[in-house]
Amino acid sequence: MRLPPADSALGRLMAPLPRAGRVEWIGLRPGRDAPVVVVDEVQAAAGAGLVGDRYAGGSGKRGVTLIQAEHLPVIAQLAGMDAVAPEVLRRNLVVSGIPVIALKGRRFRIGDVVLEGTSPCDPCSKMEDALGPGGYNAMRGHGGLCARIVEGGVVRIGDAVVALPYETP
Repeated sequence: MRLPPADSALGRLMAPLPRAGRVEWIGLRPGRDAPVVVVDEVQAAAGAGLVGDRYAGGSGKRGVTLIQAEHLPVIAQLAGMDAVAPEVLRRNLVVSGIPVIALKGRRFRIGDVVLEGTSPCDPCSKMEDALGPGGYNAMRGHGGLCARIVEGGVVRIGDAVVALPYETP
């Protein structure tokens, strides 16, 4: 995604974020239909993904998937459920306090790891089974963000999620 110039009206609106976020939950998907493994920390490999996750070693554009904690109750309500557990949605990181879609096309830091938001993490057809009929539509617009790992390191529960300075080429 190409960001608008930093000195444009839209660039000035997109640059600031109200505050840092926080990692609330970490999950790894070891295989296509394998149960999600919940962990307290994970090694992030630059250009690859999270060690132990099925997407590690792929194109890198989907090296990490993030979803906003604030969206979980919305997804549950739209799916007609009381609550939805993060592992049901099969994302890697649940973060709170920062609008993850605002990180699309820009770099951000989680702990020692630098990531770059690559694209929205749209739902897949598996959400119909996971959330029931209409689950796919309940997730639309709330699926989170895919990111690539620019600089590796360890991500831990409680780490801050901080947008790096807004830059345009």
